[in-house]
Amino acid sequence: MPLPPPVSRSLRHTRAIEVQAFARDDGLWDLDARITDVKQLDVTLASGLRPAGTYLHDLSLRLTIDRELTVVDAHAASDAVPYPGHCDTIGPAYKSLVGLSLVKGFRLALKERLAGVLGCTHLTELAQVLPTAAVQAYANDVIKTRDGDTDDERLPHKPFQLDRCHALRSDSAAVAQYYPRWVAKAVPGQRPGEFLTQPHFNSYTSEGKPA
Repeated sequence: MPLPPPVSRSLRHTRAIEVQAFARDDGLWDLDARITDVKQLDVTLASGLRPAGTYLHDLSLRLTIDRELTVVDAHAASDAVPYPGHCDTIGPAYKSLVGLSLVKGFRLALKERLAGVLGCTHLTELAQVLPTAAVQAYANDVIKTRDGDTDDERLPHKPFQLDRCHALRSDSAAVAQYYPRWVAKAVPGQRPGEFLTQPHFNSYTSEGKPA
């Protein structure tokens, strides 16, 4: 369903975030993320004029992860910044993400290491989208979702994606339609979603089986 038609308006600013995931020949994966800001009007900063249509920010972050979604390397680059020679010196700080799990406390650890004056506001914001981007990249590749998989009938554990969002709650119509084996019925007097308990993503192997 599209957004409702807008009133008459004019574009002033565009922020774009892009994440690409690459399977490497050595068995690791690279998540390449980029964030950009562009104004449609000329803007004067303390560091000088930025003409309309040029980048205010053009920042990139690469996290290299293993098949268990642990960060094994990190690189940050700042190709366009408001304060050249200052903003663009923070890249090495993002090495502090090495060793973190993307699916176990990553955003809290990110905040502890790189929030506020410890990092770049926009690179740190960019890093926050990488856990779900990684899961999407691994789904049906590194991690089996078992969509339409006949093996689902013999496996004792439910697919990892169930109970991760409102649409795939165990008592939802979507689960009843697409994963009928795993549909759950609420107990009278039980609050919606109260019964939903499942091991953390990190307790699953790359085949989607409990570790």
